[in-house]
Amino acid sequence: MEEASTDAQATATGEGPVVAIIDDDADLRRTVAALLEDNGFVPLPLSDGASFLALGPRPRVDLALVDLRLRGENGLTLAIRIRETLGLPIVMLTGRGDEMDKIIGLETGADDYMMKPFNPRELIARLRAVLRRAGHPAMLTPDRSASTILPFGRLRLDMTRRELLAADGAEVPLTNAEYRLLEYFLRNPDRIIPRTELLTELGNDLSQYMDRTIDVLILRLRRKIEAVPSKPVHLQTRRGQGYVFVMGGAA
Repeated sequence: MEEASTDAQATATGEGPVVAIIDDDADLRRTVAALLEDNGFVPLPLSDGASFLALGPRPRVDLALVDLRLRGENGLTLAIRIRETLGLPIVMLTGRGDEMDKIIGLETGADDYMMKPFNPRELIARLRAVLRRAGHPAMLTPDRSASTILPFGRLRLDMTRRELLAADGAEVPLTNAEYRLLEYFLRNPDRIIPRTELLTELGNDLSQYMDRTIDVLILRLRRKIEAVPSKPVHLQTRRGQGYVFVMGGAA
């Protein structure tokens, strides 16, 4: 607990987003903490879930970076508890070969995954993207008029702020994987795209997944962009071929 309390006090003077690094590997915690600090974040390294929960019911944390394989506990269960009780964005750290756990994580709403070993620059970019979608002030583009907007039906995808907007301007929350998939469809409308191409587009962290990953993401996207998910207007299936995105129609 000493590590947690010391770092929690240190966040009081930080101006950047506070990221809890929940991992039982002390070397990884130190490495990631130094990386985050060098890039304008306020790191909060913690060795286990108990250390995070000991911060209290309203910790000064903007995002939780959680190891899927915490020693002696289930990182996925911890992430779900953090999301349900605090509503914080969650990024999971996973090892190779954890395909089923990643799929379960996608189904329960993890915002993104990073596979160990990860590229430091990519980790920073992913954290910024998740925080930007979560509305952290330090990550927002002040002038929406400069944004690149892709409209479809009654929805709009703001590619500058990485946000999906409803007709009334309210944001429709997307995880990082959902956003990347939707943006790719919008950049490639009216073209049948096979699963293998979608997996490649999602990046190396997802390229090891089983085909079910795409099915899960498609199902979740339809719930957010279709008026009747079981009868999709935009995101349509072409059996045995892949998926096609139709821009017209009402969402």
